[in-house]
Amino acid sequence: MKATRKLITVNEDLCNGCGNCVTGCAEGALAIIDGKAKLVSEVFCDGLGACLGECPTGALNVVEVEAEDFNPKAVVMHLTSQGRAVPEHMPDPASLRLDRTDGSAGPHGGCPGSRVMSLAPQASACQQANIPREQAAAGPGVTLSHWPIQLRLVPPTAPFLQNASLLLTADCVPPAFPGFHAKFLPGRVLLLGCPKFDDAQSYIDKLAAILRGNNIKDITVVQMEVPCCSGMTAIAQRAVAAAGASVPLQTMVITRDGQVQSAASDGLRPLGF
Repeated sequence: MKATRKLITVNEDLCNGCGNCVTGCAEGALAIIDGKAKLVSEVFCDGLGACLGECPTGALNVVEVEAEDFNPKAVVMHLTSQGRAVPEHMPDPASLRLDRTDGSAGPHGGCPGSRVMSLAPQASACQQANIPREQAAAGPGVTLSHWPIQLRLVPPTAPFLQNASLLLTADCVPPAFPGFHAKFLPGRVLLLGCPKFDDAQSYIDKLAAILRGNNIKDITVVQMEVPCCSGMTAIAQRAVAAAGASVPLQTMVITRDGQVQSAASDGLRPLGF
């Protein structure tokens, strides 16, 4: 429904494409497209102008125009689809059944691939110790404790995050390390991501929101030896700092031939490799 209300406009002649306004908009209403800031959708913009102070060239303005109503549900769907943190004043993602870009409820309660689920419990440490070594290397009986596992899809309110030990893993690790399931999954909540191809700031925001909203016991980062993977540890460190949390952090580095190269920790003991 359209009505006259305040909305952000962009003067493209003044815009230099710096992107400061994009990170300054908590609702994700702005994006850099073809080198210029643009309003993604009217329903994402609340018209309050929090982004104005982020623009160094004065390209942003708040004007009274006829526009679609601001839609908080659509904003939540937009942010979660990008893996960005949802501001505390917005609706709880776990309480919404969103399928459509306008934020309305769909018949199936959201994409099945991103629906939050707690799965079969993992084997205890004692049970795991009694699995034959050859069998344990292949990881049978060690299953995921939850879904989804991609960091960008996991809402900070997911129930499996409370009192969890997080396993923040680069996408390339499971294929490179044959014993990944048996060595790393038991007792940990898996979060997958790629520090090279995904938006690092969105990961930092999501992790910080998870740390603020849950009693996280510790974080184990597992990354590859390749240079681009080192960003995963930096993401975790920055998220801990942003959340003002005191959470032990450990990093494990896996070589391309499936060996553990090193273990560095801050308050955690190495995993015994």
